[in-house]
Amino acid sequence: MPNFNLLYQDETLLVLNKPAELLSVPGRGAERFDSLQTRVQAAYPDALIVHRLDMSTSGIMVMARSKEAQRNLNKAFATRDVFKKYIAMVDGVVENTYGVVDLPLITDWPNRPLQKVDFLVGKASLTFYSVLNRDNEKNITRLELRPQTGRSHQLRVHMMAFGHTILGDNLYANNDVLQKAPRLQLHAEAISFEHPGTGKVVRFTCAVPF
Repeated sequence: MPNFNLLYQDETLLVLNKPAELLSVPGRGAERFDSLQTRVQAAYPDALIVHRLDMSTSGIMVMARSKEAQRNLNKAFATRDVFKKYIAMVDGVVENTYGVVDLPLITDWPNRPLQKVDFLVGKASLTFYSVLNRDNEKNITRLELRPQTGRSHQLRVHMMAFGHTILGDNLYANNDVLQKAPRLQLHAEAISFEHPGTGKVVRFTCAVPF
């Protein structure tokens, strides 16, 4: 049995469900070799990385099965022609039903891999959000997040800066928020893009585990 969850496959691409706490690609050192990429390539040697999810984030990842498909998908991501939807549970009750977080981000070099908001040299970063459910008793909110850019840790930093840190975030949450969930409550639920083989727009979804 394969040690990964394959949602869809054809001759051009693979769509997978990455579990939380699994690297997207291998890290440095033998102890960080295990990743979704290495697991998939053991069964599909032609699989090529197109994008990544944070180690603690679960959900949809797409891999290409040829250099041409990889180039086409990389271009689609670079030109923001890929629709991505995430679900997150955040601390606090979000007041507005809809909104946008528009804050430039950059690597916090002395504290890598942390990222930070920087209005002088940060790169433009934009996230739309919608409230799905508010729990006043628990003081938490379930959000739909739609990043328009793909900065590292974008959703995690944007939510923290917005005043509603994602539950279970071991990088950006204080201890109280960290303890509210057994894992980072961030999941890549849906993705849509132009299929690199057929040219038709395709959409894939992946059930939220929390």
